[in-house]
Amino acid sequence: MGQLFYSQALQKVVGVSSTQVAEMVKSLENTFRMINIGLANEMALMCDRMGINVWEVIDAAATKPFGFMPFYPGPGLGGHCIPIDPFYLSWKTRQAGIEARFIELAGYINGQMPPFVVDKVQNALNDAAKPVKGSRIHILGVAYKRDIADWRESPAVDILHLLERRGAEVSYSDPYVPVVSLDGHHWVAYDCARGVEEADCVVIVTDHGSFDYRFVVERARLIVDTRNALKGMTSEKIVRL
Repeated sequence: MGQLFYSQALQKVVGVSSTQVAEMVKSLENTFRMINIGLANEMALMCDRMGINVWEVIDAAATKPFGFMPFYPGPGLGGHCIPIDPFYLSWKTRQAGIEARFIELAGYINGQMPPFVVDKVQNALNDAAKPVKGSRIHILGVAYKRDIADWRESPAVDILHLLERRGAEVSYSDPYVPVVSLDGHHWVAYDCARGVEEADCVVIVTDHGSFDYRFVVERARLIVDTRNALKGMTSEKIVRL
């Protein structure tokens, strides 16, 4: 019945033997991405400590014609699937007496990325002889991925919270998200050009296609790029994840 229903709207429906199998298929797909993103994020943490450009490493590895699928690091996971479904699977498998170690470990690593980004911002400001406290920090993009309006579980919200806790004056721009309100905190989108020009540090969290990155590089005092949005651009003011 389910296959017949979905075939009314979809060109191709892949049938399986039960709803349990169908649900596990979805869980596997989301868990696969979550774990591989976790690996990419762990590589970013390692490369940062060793002074290696993780983006260059991944791009070079991706030239292999087989056996490698590139996943990329970032400021953390967001959305309503990848950050949630694997942990539902982990909870469910515990009921069957199985410990989902890959899921839990990847979840821990991915959860470390917003604090890591904030540390990168703090270190970049320190190098510019500025403290985080009292600095104006402008976030570019709060949606959980590019060119959408969904900010559910977005790592940008964690980054906003963490920077404010350290005493920063935080603002954000996002053409798709006019307001962010959560847990008693309320932010309203700021004019992008003004935010970039006024900030002591600009942090690219979501790489929306509508952002003028050449303008950002020209006008910003300092930039922390968590998405490799400035790939191919060179400047002493750019700090990459």
